[in-house]
Amino acid sequence: MPIYCYRTEAGYLLERVFRMGEAPEKIKDPVSKGFFATRDYGAEGVTGTVVRTEHRSKLKRLWPMTCYASGVHPSQAGELRQHLRERGCPTEVTKGGDPIYNSPAHRKKALKVRGMHDRNSFT
Repeated sequence: MPIYCYRTEAGYLLERVFRMGEAPEKIKDPVSKGFFATRDYGAEGVTGTVVRTEHRSKLKRLWPMTCYASGVHPSQAGELRQHLRERGCPTEVTKGGDPIYNSPAHRKKALKVRGMHDRNSFT
């Protein structure tokens, strides 16, 4: 289950686990009675782990990204490379059949070309 971040009125960051799509916008602040903590989307990471707002620059290190989930069998690597190039989304593919995406936008476009959609993506 994913980790969701909540910011208290005092500025503290709380982490809570909820099922996908069931995270509320506000939760009760366990420290101060009667106050709420509001969901902080900026502190939630793209990989399911929490990334603090002050460390957002580290996210740039994720790109280029080799995506194993959208890979194909090694014998189909050339076919995937050609398929993406012909549809206007040239993408490097490893010998193992895994595409290498240069940015979130590139990843989104390549997945769309293949008829895929990542529901957990922020782009």
